[in-house]
Amino acid sequence: MSRIPRERTNPAGKRPGKIGRPGKDAPAVEPLNIVHGALPSREVVLRFIADHPQKASKRELAKAFGLKGDSRVELKQMLQELEQEGMLQKNRKSLIRPGALPPVTVLDITTRDKDGDLIGRPAEWPEDQGVAPAVAIRQQSPAGRQGKGKAPVAGLGDRILAKIFPAADRGGPAYTARIIKVIDRRRGASMGVFRTAPDGGGRLLPIERRGEEMVIDPDFTGGAKDGDLVEVEIARLGRFGLPRAKVLSVVGSVGSEKALSMIAIHAHGIPHVFPPAVIAEAEAARPATMSHREDWRDVPLITIDPADAKDHDDAVYAELDPSPDNPGGVLVTVAIADVSWYVRPNSPLDREALKRGNSVYFPDRVVPMLPERISNDLCSLKEGVDRPALAVRMSFSGEGRKIGHIFHRIMMKSAAKLSYQQAQAAIDGKPDDQTGPMLEPILKPLWHAYEVMKRGRDRRQPLELDMPERKILLKPDGTVDRVVVPPRLDAHKLIEEMMIQANVCAAETLEKKRQPLIYRIHDGPTLAKQEILREFLATLGISLAKGGNMRANNFNGILAKADGTPHQTMVSEMVMRSQSQAIYGPENIGHFGLNLMKYAHFTSPIRRYADLIVHRALVGSLGFGEGGITPEEEAALDDIAAEISTFERRAMAAERETVDRLIAHHLSGRVGEEFAGRVSGVTKSGLFVALPDYGADGFVPISTLGTDYFIYDEAHQALSGEKTGLGYRLGDSVTVKLAEAIPLAGALRFEMVSEGREMPAAVRSFHKAGRRDRGQVRKKPGTRPPRGRH
Repeated sequence: MSRIPRERTNPAGKRPGKIGRPGKDAPAVEPLNIVHGALPSREVVLRFIADHPQKASKRELAKAFGLKGDSRVELKQMLQELEQEGMLQKNRKSLIRPGALPPVTVLDITTRDKDGDLIGRPAEWPEDQGVAPAVAIRQQSPAGRQGKGKAPVAGLGDRILAKIFPAADRGGPAYTARIIKVIDRRRGASMGVFRTAPDGGGRLLPIERRGEEMVIDPDFTGGAKDGDLVEVEIARLGRFGLPRAKVLSVVGSVGSEKALSMIAIHAHGIPHVFPPAVIAEAEAARPATMSHREDWRDVPLITIDPADAKDHDDAVYAELDPSPDNPGGVLVTVAIADVSWYVRPNSPLDREALKRGNSVYFPDRVVPMLPERISNDLCSLKEGVDRPALAVRMSFSGEGRKIGHIFHRIMMKSAAKLSYQQAQAAIDGKPDDQTGPMLEPILKPLWHAYEVMKRGRDRRQPLELDMPERKILLKPDGTVDRVVVPPRLDAHKLIEEMMIQANVCAAETLEKKRQPLIYRIHDGPTLAKQEILREFLATLGISLAKGGNMRANNFNGILAKADGTPHQTMVSEMVMRSQSQAIYGPENIGHFGLNLMKYAHFTSPIRRYADLIVHRALVGSLGFGEGGITPEEEAALDDIAAEISTFERRAMAAERETVDRLIAHHLSGRVGEEFAGRVSGVTKSGLFVALPDYGADGFVPISTLGTDYFIYDEAHQALSGEKTGLGYRLGDSVTVKLAEAIPLAGALRFEMVSEGREMPAAVRSFHKAGRRDRGQVRKKPGTRPPRGRH
């Protein structure tokens, strides 16, 4: 469940006011005091970055202030300090103020101001950063800038990629934007729940908080029944009364799981219907030829995937390295479906794939990036069928160090399609009719190669944050059966490590060729997040070293100290919260979590557009024939990275919200029952309690905890009573009663059954110190508990 958004000032230090045009009643802005050639103060640097986000790289800053020699070094040190203190954060190749919009952002146009100008908001915005800032959209003339070219024109409901600028008008939105391109046009359709009216027809109840109720005339119900989830279009807008709508399609009963995933698809604007031109291109595609390919059909590559996988985009094979110069070494081959052969730049297939960015996975369906003709047929590495692929053959020493690799464009034929459980069972001594003959020649060499590679991984020490992933299993009728935590097998780890190393090879090869690409980048935790974690760990007697040069193994040490203690889950969650989010970008900053300097996604081109770009870059730079990257794509990598990073966050949010709705629907008939839970979040407003058996959490409002004054202690992640000293901490095992379940909102509201436990001495001393400025909260009798998502 999401957190309650808090009010905040915008990045320019002002609160949102009335929207107006630049220059209209705009207060005077104090100019920056810049002395050319002199190192500016920290305040001047921060102000300059806020006002000139397009010039916020280290190079541009040095140029703007006229710095050379030692002054450039001092500026670099200052920027590093500001970043470590949480005053700045990296955004691809630029620096931005925390909470500020990046120079290139995906926006949804949501409304107009009083003067008729379009207003947009970021398509994805972290919930813990409050309300997303408004952005005034400046439409260009139809002739474009300086009368050259054709300017893109957008309207209400459109999703756009935009260049962001700080607003000159300090009384309106904090930003203005220039449209780079329109990503998705509004379809004119809305979604809601149909409710029948006594005299025929009905009403549409919106599923979105900002949605509007509509009237549906009897002739326009489309066969919808009461309680159906429907898509409608506006049939008529009048000056008075509610809009009138026409039912376009009936998704199904609002109580069905199918409807719940459709709500997320609609709410996040995820394209789920392929246009006719895309389907036509996919159906017209023919199998790849041997042009510029090596024949590897006799290499016994196999696929190892989930048992229910429909597309197979990676295959593996391993053997001992026969070279006398590499005793104990192994050769590992990873072959990846050659999607670049079928999806060519700027084709209908390509444009639709970029529009989607990635496949989205729900418990009841998959919204694929590519049509099934491509993803499940021509590109899927099916057993016993000729399929085109890009393969990388890697050489590892006996100590697990990668000592070389080479890419090939091949034609392959998968020797077998195995599930993770099937492959693992064979290794564990329980082979079946299929895996028995493969055990000695294929499976055991793969596992031996993994053991060798694992030595290198152990030496590298990536972040070992192994949080359990829950999977919802559905009954044949689509309702929830149960929630399980699939076991983490060596078969999973084997494929994961081989894919990681293949991704490293892709980045290294393209860098060596000086070929522009999109990296998968992951920045280290900010100093501000480190301080929050350090303060929390101190309450458990665990120390965290200070300084900006944190590495993944520092966090592994923390996790090791907590292993086997009652605080293990709590520490793991806090370490996870301290981490930055991985994104895509054309500028490399490395991958903190994997502890890798060069990393690019290459191994899943069927379901991720970033991987398709890397494939094209490899094909072009290595002279592999048709389907290489184009100059136009290279010039647009920054924009593409911004788009697909946004679409990835969109997919994650839609998947998470659907699970919340599924569980809320599953438990809606069990209001009043008690459940075992664990405190998963502590806020001034109350407690979030996770139900481990169901993979979801709900909220316990502080107004229902008791009659005591409750004090929020952020350092200890605790809510405790001032008088009794009893309270609740992050990670506490508790019993809660389900008070309310709202499936459409994905919300669960609990009442606490467990008595609070006695707080540690450090929390009690916190109370005695009288430091209630950090969040004293009192139960207010009669306060209505919060509803919906928090």
